[in-house]
Amino acid sequence: MAKPRKTYVCQACGSVATRWQGQCADCGEWNTLVEQSAPTAFSARHDLQTGGHRIALSRLDSAVALPSRIPTGIAEFDRALGGGLVAGSAVLMGGDPGIGKSTLLLQASANMAKAGNHIVYISGEEAADQVRLRALRLGLADAPIDLASATSVRDILTTLRAMPTPVMLVIDSIQTMHSDLIEGAPGTVSQVRASAQELIRFAKDTGCAVILVGHVTKDGSIAGPRVLEHMVDTVMSFEGERSHQYRILRSIKNRFGATDEIGVFAMEEEGLSEVGNPSSLFLSDRDAQMPGTSVFPALEGTRPVLVEIQALTVRLSSGATPRRAVVGWDSGRMAMVLAVLEARCGLSFSTAEVYLNIAGGYRLSDPAADLAVAAALISALSERPIGAGTIVFGELSLSGELRPVAHAGLRLREAAKLGFEKALVPASVTAKGKGAGDNGGMRLSSYARLANLVDQLLGRN
Repeated sequence: MAKPRKTYVCQACGSVATRWQGQCADCGEWNTLVEQSAPTAFSARHDLQTGGHRIALSRLDSAVALPSRIPTGIAEFDRALGGGLVAGSAVLMGGDPGIGKSTLLLQASANMAKAGNHIVYISGEEAADQVRLRALRLGLADAPIDLASATSVRDILTTLRAMPTPVMLVIDSIQTMHSDLIEGAPGTVSQVRASAQELIRFAKDTGCAVILVGHVTKDGSIAGPRVLEHMVDTVMSFEGERSHQYRILRSIKNRFGATDEIGVFAMEEEGLSEVGNPSSLFLSDRDAQMPGTSVFPALEGTRPVLVEIQALTVRLSSGATPRRAVVGWDSGRMAMVLAVLEARCGLSFSTAEVYLNIAGGYRLSDPAADLAVAAALISALSERPIGAGTIVFGELSLSGELRPVAHAGLRLREAAKLGFEKALVPASVTAKGKGAGDNGGMRLSSYARLANLVDQLLGRN
């Protein structure tokens, strides 16, 4: 490394000398020369405080137009996106194989293309004829979509730069893309990162909305480097079970909207159809007089979804270790509910096997489901049905108290629209002064503790 040269600067007149001396030769002042190291070629090259271009700064309080939304023609897709696609945004969509990602994007592309938008669909996993066959099966063969099968990012970007900028670009999938600037096979961490970076840069430079399809791992998370989720503007997860009809499009990250909105679809022969009333999927053919069932108004973003919670208890006479099985809910949370029922309410589940299921393959994560699960367990243990037209929600504490939940009025109004007349809720819901205008005219039975609900369901005084 080059040795830095020393210079001496006069503090009175600013003149520079190559060696120290007592008196400044220019202004004649004494003891004003101060040592200063001159930058070497290396330090000048690596000093980021100089040598760059000035950037334009804007005021936060300045009036600017909000980004325009591009409708996809699928209302549930637009809901999950926060109102539609944003020009220049990058969207990453993940989901299990065969869940319907390509079908959904092909339907959205066809709707946008028929509306007069320029759409480009690049498939790296299928030939163009295979995509054309799927479009024919879905009745979308007449959509004016520019279709190609390619995996080279350089070829794709060169083609796109030579044509008018498309409104939307679909890459299916990002794990099949490769950049010739990076060593490695397609799908490796470096290739996925480099390919996504070039495609996202194209989106920001041109204003084209880019949708990247991503593979998932065994646990359902998006495969590839975690930084890929930080690079894009929106991360969406397409969830559902192949054995069930419904599909849920969930927004995990969204820089242009809320992250708690969902879109609900049903898989049919003609492709994915929108479900305007998701509760109809999870409450169809329900027998309200069967013990061990309760209805819970789950909240997904701004949309309440009524689901049925089913519980079954089987008494064991042999003294064997009872089994606990949960489908669609957290098994640890069910263990907590069982412990509270035994410790605070005097109910014994120690000699009974307990099975819990969320009907329709729905997966619950809302803590307000505690009371609905407890009610289903109490009903199953006592063989007493909760009653027709009743919903249950509330969060349960370890002390047996019922805690308030968010958006209680929204849950009640949605249940009232679907014909429910009664709700079992925490005492705090009625303590806030909720009248008929807030709950849709439903009759509320409020409880401060879980033991009070147990007494009512079991017919105790």
